[in-house]
Amino acid sequence: MSDSVSSQIETVKQFLLKLQDNICHTLELADGKGNFVEDLWEREQGGGGRTRVLTNGNVIEQGGVNFSHVFGSQMPPSATANRPELAGRNFQAMGVSLVIHPKSPHVPTSHANVRFFIAEKEGEAPIWWFGGGFDLTPFYPVKDDVVHWHTVAHKLCMPFGDDVYPKYKQWCDEYFYLKHRAETRGVGGLFFDDLNEWGFEKSFEFMQAVGNGYLDAYVPILERRKETPYSDAERQFQLYRRGRYVEFNLVYDRGTLFGLQTGGRTESILMSMPPLARWEYDYSPVPGSKEEALYKDYLSPQDWLVEG
Repeated sequence: MSDSVSSQIETVKQFLLKLQDNICHTLELADGKGNFVEDLWEREQGGGGRTRVLTNGNVIEQGGVNFSHVFGSQMPPSATANRPELAGRNFQAMGVSLVIHPKSPHVPTSHANVRFFIAEKEGEAPIWWFGGGFDLTPFYPVKDDVVHWHTVAHKLCMPFGDDVYPKYKQWCDEYFYLKHRAETRGVGGLFFDDLNEWGFEKSFEFMQAVGNGYLDAYVPILERRKETPYSDAERQFQLYRRGRYVEFNLVYDRGTLFGLQTGGRTESILMSMPPLARWEYDYSPVPGSKEEALYKDYLSPQDWLVEG
């Protein structure tokens, strides 16, 4: 491993631990009741993590904010499928991943992740990269909220280049897409991976900007919508739509596959699942309803920075 990257790994780890602390503290304040319960775990093959879960809060029905740092002698198939040059290398992977499932159908589910990978092989230069992003999954979307979410994403990208937001916004739209449903998981945000072409320092700065930007994007939406009353019918629609979240995480999500294939802690990997969800055969929203508006107006990629 090159000295320049090697000397920075602990710096990355300390940022991630502090990010986890800050997100948990801020969300506890926004919830007003719930507290994150910490669960430390170790991975038999190397490494471990710090899982924090909040359940039955005032606003948050269940939320998890997980830090992990795992390492081993061989990269899993999910990591080498598109990067055969990684085969046979030792690896380290660290990151913070979170999913927040609010009680109210009017408060969107949110997800964020920032991560760092490095793969080494004796006699060869290390291969490293950063990845991450955040995305929003509303059930009863409010246009102003979606515009705010993407405005924060756009602003944090601007110092890194005019092309960064459009590139990583499109990547998010394409990644969080349920092919078997022909719809996006939500209204998107940012997604990036394999980031190293800027060099270590700038790439790390961008990962930090994304990690810190999550709270700026999400907390104002949570505060605006948490007191909105809702009916049982709206709650049932929320539970139905949560099923899409489960489908994506189990069928498509690379982080879930990576965690399971590296022998990570199953409880921590699957903390992203909602506490309750339901499926309904051949559901179709009532024409002209708020439920139909979600499908017609929000579950396809579009430019959210242009207010209409």
